[in-house]
Amino acid sequence: MQNLKLERPLVGFDLETTGVDVDRDRIVQIALVRLAPDGRRATLASLVNPRQPIPPQATAVHGITDADVADKPTFAELRPEIEEMLKDADLAGFNSIRFDLPLLQAELKRAGGLFELRGVRHLDAMRIFHTMEPRNLTAAYRYYCDADLTGAHDALADVNATLDVLDAQLGRYADLPREIDELHRFCNPDEGKYLDRKRKLIWSDGGDAVLTFGKFNGRTLQEICKVPDGRSYLEWMLTKDFDEDLKGILREALDGVFPQREG
Repeated sequence: MQNLKLERPLVGFDLETTGVDVDRDRIVQIALVRLAPDGRRATLASLVNPRQPIPPQATAVHGITDADVADKPTFAELRPEIEEMLKDADLAGFNSIRFDLPLLQAELKRAGGLFELRGVRHLDAMRIFHTMEPRNLTAAYRYYCDADLTGAHDALADVNATLDVLDAQLGRYADLPREIDELHRFCNPDEGKYLDRKRKLIWSDGGDAVLTFGKFNGRTLQEICKVPDGRSYLEWMLTKDFDEDLKGILREALDGVFPQREG
């Protein structure tokens, strides 16, 4: 690295996972690059057998399937190499403070290891990006319209600025669609993918409703209702603070009426 002075090794790392729940989800791919102060690099990259199914919504993000990891080492088998890469090093990642590091620590603990964070510095490129390049209307107006927004947070000023930014974006990016329908699809790529507003249920490729979180993450409602603890789990959800649109779907499922995606 040309612009960063290293006093000790820096390990850049990234994970692909079965989901975003640190306690329940597992790593399916790990990559670490260890940079020494003298410029030497060491790399460790591997698919990882999570020993649990990879939900289809996770595969849709990273493209890794159960078949891809079936014959790959488990995290426990990789642990000695991972700990050697991390030894006496600082860390760097993208959104790694909030997600990657907590999940990596959880996996190490489950595998019998202990990654000591005391004295470890952690650089997160996403936090630097969001701090140095604010992602708000004022910043967008300056970037796209080459002017300072006056009267920010006044509703009328913000609406006019938004329309100016939208027009400038269309002028800047030739590959953006110009038709409203196409631009709507560009802005809403997940429309029709989820059954409820909070995205707790997603359509499977076969047109069935699939839960996206919790102990039955990646299972269809039909599958969940076939097991006693599955039905009790859905009944428990009905007692919690979930949206009414989701609860309505769950009630029907418990009565044997399952949603089916049209088309």
